[in-house]
Amino acid sequence: MKTMTCHPIPAAAPPLLLLLSLFAPALTAQEPTEPTPGYPDAPAERVTEELFVVPEGLEVTLWAGSPQLFNPTNIDIDIEGRIWVAEGVRYRRNFDRQPEGDRIVVLQDTDGDGKADSSHTFVQEPLLIAPLGVAVIDNKIVVSQPPHLLVYTDVDRDLKFDPAKDKREILLTGFNGQNHDHSLHSVTVGPDGKWYFNSGNLGGRFTDKSGKTFTIFGEYRPKPIGPFEFPHNPEVLAGTPSDDGHVYVGGFTARMNPDGSEVEIIGHNYRNSYEQSITSLGDVFQNDNDDPPACRVSWVMEYANFGFSSNDGQRGWRVDKRPGQTTAVAEWRQENPGITPAGDVYGGGSPTGNVFYENGALGEEWIGTFFACEPGRNVIFSYQPELRGAGFQLDRHDFATTNPSGEFAGSDFLGGNDSVNHEVRTLFRPSDIAVGPDGALYVSDWYDARVGGHQALDGTCSGAIYRIAPKGFQSVVPKIDITTIEGQIEALKSPAVNVRAIGFEGLKARGRAALDPVAALLDDPNPYLRGRAVHLLYQLGISGPRVAGYPAAQTTPEMKIAAFRAMRRAGLDISGAAAGLAEDENPAVRREVALAMRNEPLDLSREILVSIARGYDGQDRSYLEAFGTGATGKEAEIYSAVKDAMGDDDARRWSDAFAGIAWRLHPPSAIEDLSVRAQSGILTKDQREQSLDAIAFIRTRGAATAMLTLAQIDTPLKSRALWWLMNRMNNDWKEYGLLEEMKTRGIYDPGKVVIQEVLIPEPDEIQKAALTVESVLALTGDPERGKTTATRCIMCHEIGGTGVAFGPPLDGWGRGQTLEVIVRSIVDPSADISHGFDGTELVTKDGKTIHGLLLQDGNPAIISGMGGITQILPKGSIASKKKLSRSMMLSAAQLGLTAQDVADLAAFLKGN
Repeated sequence: MKTMTCHPIPAAAPPLLLLLSLFAPALTAQEPTEPTPGYPDAPAERVTEELFVVPEGLEVTLWAGSPQLFNPTNIDIDIEGRIWVAEGVRYRRNFDRQPEGDRIVVLQDTDGDGKADSSHTFVQEPLLIAPLGVAVIDNKIVVSQPPHLLVYTDVDRDLKFDPAKDKREILLTGFNGQNHDHSLHSVTVGPDGKWYFNSGNLGGRFTDKSGKTFTIFGEYRPKPIGPFEFPHNPEVLAGTPSDDGHVYVGGFTARMNPDGSEVEIIGHNYRNSYEQSITSLGDVFQNDNDDPPACRVSWVMEYANFGFSSNDGQRGWRVDKRPGQTTAVAEWRQENPGITPAGDVYGGGSPTGNVFYENGALGEEWIGTFFACEPGRNVIFSYQPELRGAGFQLDRHDFATTNPSGEFAGSDFLGGNDSVNHEVRTLFRPSDIAVGPDGALYVSDWYDARVGGHQALDGTCSGAIYRIAPKGFQSVVPKIDITTIEGQIEALKSPAVNVRAIGFEGLKARGRAALDPVAALLDDPNPYLRGRAVHLLYQLGISGPRVAGYPAAQTTPEMKIAAFRAMRRAGLDISGAAAGLAEDENPAVRREVALAMRNEPLDLSREILVSIARGYDGQDRSYLEAFGTGATGKEAEIYSAVKDAMGDDDARRWSDAFAGIAWRLHPPSAIEDLSVRAQSGILTKDQREQSLDAIAFIRTRGAATAMLTLAQIDTPLKSRALWWLMNRMNNDWKEYGLLEEMKTRGIYDPGKVVIQEVLIPEPDEIQKAALTVESVLALTGDPERGKTTATRCIMCHEIGGTGVAFGPPLDGWGRGQTLEVIVRSIVDPSADISHGFDGTELVTKDGKTIHGLLLQDGNPAIISGMGGITQILPKGSIASKKKLSRSMMLSAAQLGLTAQDVADLAAFLKGN
């Protein structure tokens, strides 16, 4: 493993801050990059190309490597094929490594041989601390550096950033998360000309250039890493409505004009989505990090709530996990009304950058592919999303990997000649992926033995950029004169996502003169090029929509949706189009109309939403959530109208479709009907539970009283009703005195609670000295013996569907880790505590001590201890509470494991 120290990289003197020029000639060729004083003084490390596995007909080649760049966090590619890199040498605990600041670096292949031969610093300043986003949009370089979204503009386009002549602007500010992964990420330009960006669940409070303030926080509230301060206190602000009248929580995606005005939040309540991709038809796709293993790739339905935090931003998912729910269902709250489908939940990982491929050099079979980096698994996933009902089917495939599934399973997994080979294979950590103007894919590699947990073990700060293209590919970057209509059309057609913005803005500025050249793209066989044309035509004056074709006149559902979106983005009147499309035969088209009703008044939206409700089949969750989103702020009125149209006075005779609508809208006026259904013996258990659960999401005293009654009467739902009462008494129904009411009704008496002591001892010094990482690494492990040893872990971890979900699940975790990381986690679990698994000690007034994970800090408190023992403690029984600085998981020495046992267990986890 690496032992180098990454020395500070000095700022250039004088600081020539080079910037993209679109009218100036290309950069002149420079001498091959030589190691610069201050860079690491040993050869850089990387994964060699022959270790990659890619589809037949494609190949991986090295395009650039250290010392041309270091620790790449994000990349973008400009119109001339230059790759711009955001570096993270100061990543997390290394914040003081480089006082001059991190850099934005520009790389170029000047001689066309398929490898970068020019590297220079665009900007380096102390403010830059592992920025997670860089976007090249014409002569603007957008850098995502919390607390700011920065825009560097080369006013005179001379390829040099001169503060005296050029401009550095704080476009938006107020984002929490300086030097943190769960913070502000990169900007992507959509086919509508809007800028899209996202943030992880550290959130922020920012004011756009239109004067609207958005307040978005969740329950995740870590302290800064290093001598930094976050600008806002989420404990005070979480759950505060934004100026648009809506409450947003957690991570989010925003859409805005290029000048920072008219921000809209188009998705929220993520954990930590690293980046977004917007197709030319207007669909948004992303990946999202997990808590325990439940990472996901999702289609972002407009305005959707993705469920990681409670809707008020105050609670994590563990406290709301219902009996019988799996982690994936509970973590993303998939059984809650108002939460969108999670998409492809694939388990453990650390998802990062992504891109949607629409045209280029890979060939027709890859058109319409979403590529998603997954450094935790040393892989780039591929998806080709297909409409299924109102949502998308997302089937996952390994597109490029150095660690193919099952490659190293077997008795000699960590022994013999494959040992070092496998360690190298797990060092590929793709941080981002982009499409170049030459149509090839370019992947940045962070290269490290560890991802996540704010760890960086690579002392050399090595990084690389690989190209994925057809075998024998010769890169040709088109020479485009963007001062002409023809050049702007070529830019609009570019495979490189943000290059298209140059064509869009140039053609839009021409107005009517651009109509015919843009309209010619409507005949292109590629639907994404047609989508670009439609979006632009709707912004080319009064004749543009007619030339593009109105939504109803389009021949496919995808193009109807694209035209309707283009109409909305252009700010045109949608009432007539919406009324017609609400009756369309395709559920995805109707879904899009429903979403558009969210901010429309009741008079316009009532009949349209009733029409959409009639089209609900009782099964399509995306359709139901879109309908519910459209009814936001007018749920009671829409419920009444839909009940008149398709309900029944006898709630027991409701169709599944209307019962689902009642569950989704759950207005207070439905409490009586929902209670009747919950108590009905002629309905199925699932139907009754659906109605009972709907009551739990109504924030009124009447709902709480109905639940109390359901917890009293002798039905199969009695225990479920009690669980909801215990959950809601600390949040939505906190003001209704439920604890005393439950005691009065004989449902729950806190005075009769029996408390069980649960102690997790700290390993003593003798135990620590008896087992070291070095002693284990000197041995060869046997995965078969390790499988047996793993049975001793199930009192805290789930493995293969068996065990207790007290600690992080272990399935799949080891495949993307080096042996040293796995062994250290077993020997010293306190060295790197996973997010959300910080321990708490409660001491009761009668002297009992409980160690565990505090799920709810209220009255009562809920704490989960080793072995999965979950206890509910009345607040009055607790004498003291304190955070523990050590892991709640037992170390290898505490479990009585020998060095050989640990080696065997590590070998098993490596292949499990």
